[in-house]
Amino acid sequence: MYGLIAKLTLLPGKRDEVIALLTESSANMPGCFSYVVANDAANENILWVTEVWESKASHDASLSLRAVQAVIPKVKPLLANFEKIAETDPVAGIPFEP
Repeated sequence: MYGLIAKLTLLPGKRDEVIALLTESSANMPGCFSYVVANDAANENILWVTEVWESKASHDASLSLRAVQAVIPKVKPLLANFEKIAETDPVAGIPFEP
């Protein structure tokens, strides 16, 4: 398994737009077990994205998907910064339903 945690610092007032774009583009990604977008508890201009994948290869392949390719140029101008915080090796978890 492969995990990724990213911190997205947004331009002011762009949170809802970025959440919608990320949610739309993350549907039906082969090998993706979990893709969670979360608001930062202290800063309205920060989002956390936590991903769990079958493998790093599955994650890397997702970057070539049409939906992902289409959303990248829409999200980039809405970001002040993107940080890959950690790559992880998930070992356990429970299903999440919003």
